[in-house]
Amino acid sequence: MQKDEDRNVVGGSLLPCSTEPMTGFFRDGCCSTGPEDLGSHTVCAVMTEAFLAFSLETGNDLSTPRPEWGFPGLRPDDRWCVCASRWLEAYSAGVAAPVVLGSTHARALEIVPIDALISHAASP
Repeated sequence: MQKDEDRNVVGGSLLPCSTEPMTGFFRDGCCSTGPEDLGSHTVCAVMTEAFLAFSLETGNDLSTPRPEWGFPGLRPDDRWCVCASRWLEAYSAGVAAPVVLGSTHARALEIVPIDALISHAASP
């Protein structure tokens, strides 16, 4: 559940990322985080074919539905809270997904430089 201290990378209140599909470490639609979120699922990314392929190649299949986990599988244009380190890997490989800045948790900045996020800001 979103806490009062949840802020986004541009200093405002953390906005929802997606409820269709329902995302977030806490499955509340936001990229909220806490000590139990060891992967830092804090970057609200707009899926692209290139990012989904990169994620699959690096060991995290985000495309295949996993009904046993309540996971529908993602398609291009879906928004999803991804691990900050995986997004940074994709950025370094030249396949970073666009980022919704207002929905990306400020804790992402512990891993990802703000300039990298801004350079991949999703169109409003």
